[in-house]
Amino acid sequence: MNRLFFIFFLLASQTMLEGQSLPENKVPFLSFGEFEPLLHRQSDTTYVLNFWATWCGPCVRELPHFEKLGKEMAGRKVKIILVSLDFEEQIQSRLLPFLKRKKIKSEVKVLSTEGQQDWIDRVDPSWSGAIPATIIYRNNTKRVFYERAFNYSELKSTVLTFLEQQ
Repeated sequence: MNRLFFIFFLLASQTMLEGQSLPENKVPFLSFGEFEPLLHRQSDTTYVLNFWATWCGPCVRELPHFEKLGKEMAGRKVKIILVSLDFEEQIQSRLLPFLKRKKIKSEVKVLSTEGQQDWIDRVDPSWSGAIPATIIYRNNTKRVFYERAFNYSELKSTVLTFLEQQ
């Protein structure tokens, strides 16, 4: 049911996406092909990729946890990337004002919904497509996928297990 709900909204927002991007100095708008390398970086950095949207209540409620973690982990080898799945036609009117109003400092990328049925499985085969969803990984040594919201202590303790293994 969640996957159908998510896919319905993604399809409803679908427009011609090829070659379009946000103006410079705004969040990057990526096709899945452009985004996919972020899922497989080989370094000693722990990557935390959170899939979210401004229209998703649980997503918005957990964003402060990612922001707090980013501040607390500054100087450590942790990279937080917030992957917005907001509708393309609402990026300028909704997403960018939201990021400014909430003073989001983490790196934000907007992922095109084109081909979402294919890329959902490529992100993680267990993903139904529901958000929030988070991938935490370091190299090929450890990768975990969560299709749920985090509270701060859960998020921090999960990320710390990656840092302890370095």
